[in-house]
Amino acid sequence: MKKKRAIPHTYVIVFFIIILSAVLTWFVPGGEFDRETITLADGTEKEVIVKDSFHYTDNEPQTWEIFSSFFDGFVDKADIIVFILMIGGAFWIMNDSKAIDVGIFTFLKKTKKVEHVKLFKFLGIENIIISLIMIMFSIFGAVFGMSEETIAFIIIFVPLALSMGYDSIVGVNMCFVAAGLGFAGALLNPFTIGIAQGLSGIPLFTGIEYRFFTWIVLNSVGIIYVIRYAKKVKKNPQSSLVYEDDNKNWRTKEHIDAEHMKYYTPKSAWIVYGLISVILVIFSAIHVQTTLSIGNSSTTIPIIPALTAIFIILGPLMLRKSVHFFILNILMFTILFLIVGVMGYGWYVMEIATLFFVMGLASGVANNKSPNKITNLFLEGAKDIASAALIVGLAGGIIIVLQEGKIIDTILYSVSQSMQSMGKVGSIGIMYIIQTFINIIIPSGSAKAALTMPIMAPFSDLIGISRQATVMAFQFGDGFTNMITPTSGVLIGVLGVAKIPYDKWVRWIAPFMVIMIILGFLLLIPTVLMDLSGF
Repeated sequence: MKKKRAIPHTYVIVFFIIILSAVLTWFVPGGEFDRETITLADGTEKEVIVKDSFHYTDNEPQTWEIFSSFFDGFVDKADIIVFILMIGGAFWIMNDSKAIDVGIFTFLKKTKKVEHVKLFKFLGIENIIISLIMIMFSIFGAVFGMSEETIAFIIIFVPLALSMGYDSIVGVNMCFVAAGLGFAGALLNPFTIGIAQGLSGIPLFTGIEYRFFTWIVLNSVGIIYVIRYAKKVKKNPQSSLVYEDDNKNWRTKEHIDAEHMKYYTPKSAWIVYGLISVILVIFSAIHVQTTLSIGNSSTTIPIIPALTAIFIILGPLMLRKSVHFFILNILMFTILFLIVGVMGYGWYVMEIATLFFVMGLASGVANNKSPNKITNLFLEGAKDIASAALIVGLAGGIIIVLQEGKIIDTILYSVSQSMQSMGKVGSIGIMYIIQTFINIIIPSGSAKAALTMPIMAPFSDLIGISRQATVMAFQFGDGFTNMITPTSGVLIGVLGVAKIPYDKWVRWIAPFMVIMIILGFLLLIPTVLMDLSGF
């Protein structure tokens, strides 16, 4: 019998990409744009390139840096690495209480009660669940650029997907891919659309009418694609690309019979409820009003006092049921405060990791665990997720090699020259291809906007394309390939937590990427051929 060829480990794939990047630095001429710091409309400063300032420099071929880039990659991605480790530890503490198992069982039990309603039966209750969850995360991606935050939700939605008869790929799609579609649609995302429009000199968040249309189209196609795959897996579980991986990593884990388990509420849970209530009351007194920013507009409301009041009311109701429901209540309010923190106080991975860390500690104490037991649980969780954290640093080495080799600017300059003789449709298509290609190398939306928009925006004036169309080409090019590029620390982190091998993810996502990229180009054509609002 012919021996089955072994598929390279994700670490091996990333390492060979680093080697390939280093080889390119020997053959691609070095080059740089001059850079300057400008102040955007919202007062933030951004380093951008100076138009027509490209000049060739001496080559910086990378050799030893193939190995030293690991260290630099870990330093560069330290925030995401620590974020993943803290998330893993915190959720491991929570999972020890079996609260998430109870929550999933209760949720699915309630859906069974309504699946006989004619409308739900016609649409399919599970289709509705997938659609609503994906729409919610897509809104998060479109409004405040949810990306890194999705790593934390993988631990919730993969078990949910498996409990519904699907696989881990469906669980990843529910939150990560959905947020990615919203990120590509980018209705009010300040980190991509906000910066790109600011650098292009056009009013912030204009053209939202057509972007809203594209957001609907992208999400409709995405949801239909995921539901079709989910139905296929449910009908034949072995058709899943990750069937064996899920059996090994998820289905073999100890599960409880939530219907017959013992429900209890230790005194420690009431103590945690009291402490959290007091802390929230103090925060409510300090932050009576919170200004929530949505795109270019904002509203000031007493959101923290309101959430505090709701927590104080719901707490005893959950505690009377069991500590499991109280811990789920803590999880729900953790998510709510995450949204408030991001939209109202500019939180990023440090603050979010801290929030989930506190959630984990509160869950452990509420479940009457000793300090030593909580510590051991945290370490077990961090150990379980360590491979996901390490691969993020390894993937970060790819960008380090390209930057140190001074070839990123050369690549950008060379491809931008290819638009000189194209018509409007051809030019917007080339812009789109450029942004898509660069996103594979530089997955950071804000960094790519600062790198490309000072070149693309003035060039669009010369060829008769609106700057708004150029921004949309950036928007699509920045969004789709985040779901497949190995240089994305978020993607690698998500796959690590979900325990999905990168090569299998590529096999699943590649056809979807082809559809999305073609659809993106088709949606760009009206921006140069039609008189659209804001364009």
